[in-house]
Amino acid sequence: MSIFNVRVYGLLINDQNEILISDEKEFGTMFSKFPGGGLEYGEGLIDGLKREFMEECEMEIEVIRHYYTTDYFVKALFFEGQLISIYYIVKNVSPINLIIKQKQYDFDGDVEPLQAFRWAKLSELTPDDVTFPIDKHVVGLLNKGYEFS
Repeated sequence: MSIFNVRVYGLLINDQNEILISDEKEFGTMFSKFPGGGLEYGEGLIDGLKREFMEECEMEIEVIRHYYTTDYFVKALFFEGQLISIYYIVKNVSPINLIIKQKQYDFDGDVEPLQAFRWAKLSELTPDDVTFPIDKHVVGLLNKGYEFS
């Protein structure tokens, strides 16, 4: 039996050409990623991404277009199975009311799960700014201008 974990992420870019990064700590592990997460049973990709942005960022978004879908095998890190990640370019349709941090893992409090947000300049973004392999691949695509303009 194949077990797939489908995850959906939003690439939110502001007027200063910066991309939103979510720093998180859960299960004793710290990681940096793009906002988004796991698809729930019975949920479409766009609805799942909108739900994730509401849960994580308290922000309504509009999906502009598809950016990238995993096109190679990735073993899931937190369970046995295969990970499939889908990325969309998004824009906010409600105001961004997040507390924006300047440094990585600058959490308020110590009770998990923890989350903090920061903007990263696209022109300076490197794979080291994110934790997971597919996110690192997406950063590489962003650096190359892949389907971005």
